[in-house]
Amino acid sequence: MRRMGFLMRSRRTGAGMAAILVVTMAWAQVPMTAQDFHVPGTQVGDMPLSALRPASECKTCHGDFDPANEPYATWAGSLMALGGHDPLFFAQMTTANQDVANVGSFCLRCHVPAAVVTGHVANPSGSSLDARDREGVTCHFCHSMVDPQYQAGVSPPEDLAVLAALAAIPNYTANAMFVLDPQGRRRGPRSDHQASHELLVSPFLREAKLCGTCHDVGNVATTKLPDGRYRYNLVNTEAPDHDPWMQFPLERTYTEWKLSAFASGGVDLGGRFGGNRGPVVSTCQDCHMPTTSAQACYYGPTRNDMATHDFAGAAVPSLDLIAAYTAGDLDIDQGTIAAGRAKALSMLQRAATIELHRDGDDLVARVLNHSGHKLPTGHIEGRRVWLNLKFFDGTGTLIDERGHYDPVEAHLDEAGTTVYEMQVALSEDAAIATGLPAGLSTHMALADTLWKDTRIPPRGFNNASFANAGAPVVGISYADGQYWHEQRVVLPAGSVRIIATLYYQSLPRHYIDTLRDANVSDDWGDTLHTLWQNTGRGAPIVMASESLSFVDTLLIDGFEGP
Repeated sequence: MRRMGFLMRSRRTGAGMAAILVVTMAWAQVPMTAQDFHVPGTQVGDMPLSALRPASECKTCHGDFDPANEPYATWAGSLMALGGHDPLFFAQMTTANQDVANVGSFCLRCHVPAAVVTGHVANPSGSSLDARDREGVTCHFCHSMVDPQYQAGVSPPEDLAVLAALAAIPNYTANAMFVLDPQGRRRGPRSDHQASHELLVSPFLREAKLCGTCHDVGNVATTKLPDGRYRYNLVNTEAPDHDPWMQFPLERTYTEWKLSAFASGGVDLGGRFGGNRGPVVSTCQDCHMPTTSAQACYYGPTRNDMATHDFAGAAVPSLDLIAAYTAGDLDIDQGTIAAGRAKALSMLQRAATIELHRDGDDLVARVLNHSGHKLPTGHIEGRRVWLNLKFFDGTGTLIDERGHYDPVEAHLDEAGTTVYEMQVALSEDAAIATGLPAGLSTHMALADTLWKDTRIPPRGFNNASFANAGAPVVGISYADGQYWHEQRVVLPAGSVRIIATLYYQSLPRHYIDTLRDANVSDDWGDTLHTLWQNTGRGAPIVMASESLSFVDTLLIDGFEGP
């Protein structure tokens, strides 16, 4: 491998550039330290492992009685439970670690948070993880979380002592800045519980900011300048501001929701999401933990508002990878993964709709976003949505297509359609600092520039507020309040029927190839690529479909006729 010199610069100030550190590395790795990725909240050593109980203990009372609804089985088939077995995550983390030393420890805090309690988070490669770590985001982890913003008369009084014992209390909701009760006292939202263990009543479990703890992610090694650009911080320096809006955006799902109409009173979606909650949905939990009539515990009462622990999102392709990777593992129930996959597919198929109408010689296709965040949202790498349009003549022959996907080559023809996605880049300053070329980049851990963000906003979208929060529109235009996108296409001559299909994809070939080809550290890239090949090569998933036929007129050579 070629050798490079790397410059790590501080952000620009009115006084000019601060000190420059020059380092020679074997590959393009920025020599950051654990201090660069330090965040407030619970740290290694703050909670004894004995205080964080394994999920198998929770199963004793909360599992093995109603697989479709019980907390344990619904959780076990979700990405929350399977984060420690996700080959996509480990392949991503390897390339991130190659680019930036020690960044893996930051990633591990969200994906396998028990590693903070076991201490294995200190190894950024993830090679030290054990079975407890690999349980992912466990029952006891969430139910021992403390609201960092203490609310008198609302938060359990015991939380005051927990917060006072911290070296630093998180002031923002993001970046895995979680706080755990070091005594492991479980928390729940119900005051009429019949738990056989200590249970503190905490409304925090029903608040969206609990989810936002890990579903808003900024690059803590960057800082936003007054002119809106982002620049790297000094090496071996904790972020000067832990406000995620002051850091380069890697994920803004919680922010997108927080600035939407869902967060400000809720949205009536007619029962599309939420289960028994009713037509109005507001919080993350409303949609991703739908309520049903069921028991939370095998000896407890049947409740009409029992929240299932599905945590279903758009993880169909990732769950396929995990199922293949864990085949034969006696500790993994393939049935729960299949159930989780079905729920994720259902979520995808309810997240958007298509409307078609003819306007003279044009077809107008509108894609509407019904989720509480951008479409798509979440981790930015690889995720994309697009509209495929097929035009047929009177004999049923396909005469034209926009947004064609070739399953043999696993390739999308982007010409003629809008791809809703986010892409990142390196600025000229970042290029100088890293030795990598400026412009569009797959080096997410080093990115400091938004190259593209054409994703469809949620209801309540406002350009100014989203831009201020690091979630702007880039490369497309959406008006304030717009939660849809329209594509206008000239109808091909002879068209009498159109079929529009909205597709979602998170494992495109170019992305999976990059994770394999860029990996020079371990086998995760090859492992992921093989699993990808064996599970359908990341085939796009149908989110919605709509058709339109012209029964009384034909379009012939640009003229309408009988």
